[in-house]
Amino acid sequence: MMRLMPALFIGAVVAVASAPAQENRGTPEQRAACAPDAFRLCSAYIPDPSGEACLRLRKSDLSEACKTVFEQASTGSDGTK
Repeated sequence: MMRLMPALFIGAVVAVASAPAQENRGTPEQRAACAPDAFRLCSAYIPDPSGEACLRLRKSDLSEACKTVFEQASTGSDGTK
């Protein structure tokens, strides 16, 4: 069960950061980009889906890879809003 919790949290974080969670769970690359930040900055929220909100609040502390995931989610993958 303990090994499953981090995977669930990462999936939830990226799902919310991408389109609606029901439609998009995020790519493995997106999950991999934000996993270290999720554990480092927002481990108290594992496996709570509100961890995505924690990452958004800590945007200035995110790795460049995870920042890119959030930027792509807010502008669309083609760079448009």
